[in-house]
Amino acid sequence: MNILTLLRKNINTVMSTTINEMDLHTTKDFELSYLVRAPKANDTKQKAIILLHGVGSNEQDLFGLADQLPADYYVIAPRGPFNVGTGRYAWYNVDFSTGSPVINAGEEAASRELIRKFIKQVKKEYNIDEVYLGGFSQGAIMSYSIGLTHPEEVQGILALSGRILNEIKPSVKKDNALQHLNVFVAHGVQDNMLPIHYARSAKEYLESLGVVLTYHEYPIGHQISNDVVIDLNSWLR
Repeated sequence: MNILTLLRKNINTVMSTTINEMDLHTTKDFELSYLVRAPKANDTKQKAIILLHGVGSNEQDLFGLADQLPADYYVIAPRGPFNVGTGRYAWYNVDFSTGSPVINAGEEAASRELIRKFIKQVKKEYNIDEVYLGGFSQGAIMSYSIGLTHPEEVQGILALSGRILNEIKPSVKKDNALQHLNVFVAHGVQDNMLPIHYARSAKEYLESLGVVLTYHEYPIGHQISNDVVIDLNSWLR
């Protein structure tokens, strides 16, 4: 079951029970528009999961998972800055015509800085102690890029069906902050969009950096299954 199916399955519940929680925040004080679900349970720390959608999607996509994630977290889903169609957004444009993804490096770098500023704004607005940055596909790529180049700004990375850009590796410094970075990787072995070799290459690279890695492969394609959500919940707890 992919993320769109999960979203359709839960959309009636989401729309009927979280109207206020699903307000799209477009305040000029924030770098990105976003949806937010407040915690439904108390904890000693204020924690947030920031979920970045894939190319051609929007903030509502991964927000459909909010009620399936731990109740003691804020769940925040921002919208990418680049419009690629009606209701469709991206963190950067990418060309697949050569058979391998070719990114617009300038747009990727700009989005990286926007997301970093957004994280700081979220921390201040909601008094957040811990941020877990993650996403699906292009959202996972952005999460890798920010978490690995600025590990002091997040406690963990959630990489669902993504890859690590070679372009960011020169900016990754193997230091003490990386040793404390928690990384959750989930990828389908039948993924035809970003094949499994990207995940296995990321695993090897992450292990060389010494991060705290949790790695899973699943018998699925370019999607998020119930098993992925179950394992992600266990990791977050």
